[in-house]
Amino acid sequence: MADNDEMGYEDEEQTEQVVDGSGDGFKDFLLKPEILRAIVDCGFEHPIGVQHESIPEAVRGMDMLCQAQSGMGKTTVFVLATLQQLELTENQVYVLVMCHTRELAFQISKEYERFSKYMPHVKVGVFFGGLPITKDEEVLKTVCPHIVVGTPGRILALVRSKKLNLKHLKHFILDECDKMLELLDMRRNVQEIYRSTPHSKQVMMFSATLSKEIRLVCKEFMQHPMEDMEEVSVDDVKLTFKGLQQHYVKLKENEKNKKLFELLDVFKFNQVVIYVRSVQKCMALAQLLTEQNFPAIEIHCGMTQEERLSRYQQFIKDSQKRILVATNLMEVCDELYIERFKIVFNYDMPEDSGTYLHRVVRAGRFGNKGLAITLVSDESDAKILNNVQERFDVNITELSDEIDLTSYIEGR
Repeated sequence: MADNDEMGYEDEEQTEQVVDGSGDGFKDFLLKPEILRAIVDCGFEHPIGVQHESIPEAVRGMDMLCQAQSGMGKTTVFVLATLQQLELTENQVYVLVMCHTRELAFQISKEYERFSKYMPHVKVGVFFGGLPITKDEEVLKTVCPHIVVGTPGRILALVRSKKLNLKHLKHFILDECDKMLELLDMRRNVQEIYRSTPHSKQVMMFSATLSKEIRLVCKEFMQHPMEDMEEVSVDDVKLTFKGLQQHYVKLKENEKNKKLFELLDVFKFNQVVIYVRSVQKCMALAQLLTEQNFPAIEIHCGMTQEERLSRYQQFIKDSQKRILVATNLMEVCDELYIERFKIVFNYDMPEDSGTYLHRVVRAGRFGNKGLAITLVSDESDAKILNNVQERFDVNITELSDEIDLTSYIEGR
């Protein structure tokens, strides 16, 4: 592991300059003032690689097939582009977004709500299995959202029952499209839903991985796709890591809890995410933190769907629950962004360099400041951390006794 001086980063321009306009700001996309205000509120300073390339074309209504690493802001592309094009003339569904998991559907719906906060007439609905379909039918009957997000199974059920009318649809979007199109049953569901939409519409598909076979399947849904097949390059990752301070702590396995408690006592934070490998450890660590009077809550795949979503909401909104202990379940929410979430702990080392990127990128989104601390307890951990540094050309330094607050807190 590198033992050099801490990484030095040039200071980023302040968030307010996004609206005033700079060469790489969101204002260059000529977005609605209401959207720009929401972007500033979210703390986004500038678009990253995939957004630079894709947002202008998406706003023009082009069909799009976009591939980029998870955590690189793909969701932001279609959320901003569809909100920009949205013209509310009547209570009809104009945007349909489908994805393969309930958690991701829930998160995408929250992204729409976040970016449309100054567009009060825009209504968003999210529909997925595991909950009574009668509630969804009632929402469609009484509210009729302009933007619908959901999983293919539930969306198809609503279409077949004629509760969901897609005859006025303008935008058809698949997020993590490979996950839906690789499985034949889910692909058939998507195709049937597609056939219930108008011929003239914008089709956008996004994924971190696309095989040649799936790429061809995607194009069957499109008329003239603009292909943005750009893989994440080292430069993209450097931009992603630009505001993120990354450190490691070398210690024994049985020393982790003590060190974690010490660091939580020292650091200034609003919200923290701590990643562990197993459900059992997730539950045990959350209980231990609570016993030590830390405001912790856990989320893992052993919970019911409703319980996971409830706890996720508690972490976002309840100021008493400022520490989230999570398994890799959280990684299904590829665009997870919480404004006050600035610190990530890898209590357990991620399985590989890709998982490391997915975890830590959320603490320093789009050049904003953040802090990632990884606990290294054996040679296997050290090897993975070295792989991270080699793959992404970053220097992860050993944590010093003193951490400068200005290195991970905005405005300091």
